[in-house]
Amino acid sequence: MSVIAGVALGLSAAALIVHLVSILLVLPRLRPQARPAIPPSPAPPVTILRPVHGLEHQLEETLGSGLRLDYPDYETLFCAEDEDDPAVALVRALIARHPGAKAQLLIGRDPVSGNPKLNNLIKGWRAASGDWVAMADSNIILPPDYLSQLLTCWDGRCGLVSSPPAGVAPEGFGGTLECAFLNGHQARWQLAADQLGLGYAQGKTLFWKRAFLQQAGGPEVLGAQMAEDVASTKLVRGAGLSVRLARRPFAHPVGHRALSGVWRRQLRWAKIRKLGFRRLFLAELLSGSAAPLLALGAGLALAGLPAAAVAALMAAYGALWYGAEWYMARVAGWPAAPGDIAAGLLRDMLIPVIWIAAWGNDNIVWQGNRVTAGAAGAGNE
Repeated sequence: MSVIAGVALGLSAAALIVHLVSILLVLPRLRPQARPAIPPSPAPPVTILRPVHGLEHQLEETLGSGLRLDYPDYETLFCAEDEDDPAVALVRALIARHPGAKAQLLIGRDPVSGNPKLNNLIKGWRAASGDWVAMADSNIILPPDYLSQLLTCWDGRCGLVSSPPAGVAPEGFGGTLECAFLNGHQARWQLAADQLGLGYAQGKTLFWKRAFLQQAGGPEVLGAQMAEDVASTKLVRGAGLSVRLARRPFAHPVGHRALSGVWRRQLRWAKIRKLGFRRLFLAELLSGSAAPLLALGAGLALAGLPAAAVAALMAAYGALWYGAEWYMARVAGWPAAPGDIAAGLLRDMLIPVIWIAAWGNDNIVWQGNRVTAGAAGAGNE
């Protein structure tokens, strides 16, 4: 066997082992809990900030979920930039239907950074009365024990609790592909990193001890990076603390997604990761099955195996790779139909293409705003 064949086969074997180990790391925390998390006693006052911008998919369900939490002392501040935003009427109707909830809608523009989400949230931060503040995107469903789950993660070394989303309820193949990126790839790797003590923030949920972020300069300082989650991770680690992730990702109803929209979103996030954590981004090329499968096929061919044997071994490799991912999705309750496996295959073929495209330029467009590396944050969707 040639040296090149040995290297190729070793690379494919190592990639499969890492893939399987990452799944084994996260399986225990993805199993549904028998009981909801219990709030601490006494329960500290918490403010939830929810930015709204337009009528997103299942917005009534996602926003309404945050008004029915099993927590004794919390307020919800909805933040919108414009009175004529179509989400404003929906938010007002939700508040009226939940008279027992401590909630209000704040409207106004306050540009403190290049990040549209931070500019929207800053008025809520200034109005917050809680000792703890949860910045929760408008498109995630908050379970009844949402705040208790976040507080349970806190310990003496924690500076921030965050969580990636779990894509649910996709419509059409574009939505299914979006879930494949969110669940089997992004959430899995983030949870596995957290299991190893290397948590990274994700903008869907940012749960702060208010005094810590205020002392650091307030939410405005999170606009110093391309995205607030990158800035949050660096801020917390710079203080000698850790980012912790909630035990399970919170549900994000995906609905219908155009394939072009999935491409733009994944490319934007790839650029943000490249700019924020460049050395880590280099390894992303091998994070899907495409490069390892090519290495396996090349190594087997160079080793002199007949074409039929090469094809059979590659098929077995793929079956093990995606079989493990399918089992993880079943355990977590994520979409796991045959179409989801097909979407996983396409996702992994796109990963190296997106990786290469991310090196083309550093321009990012988000909610109609074009941002370059020298400007402030681009936010998350």
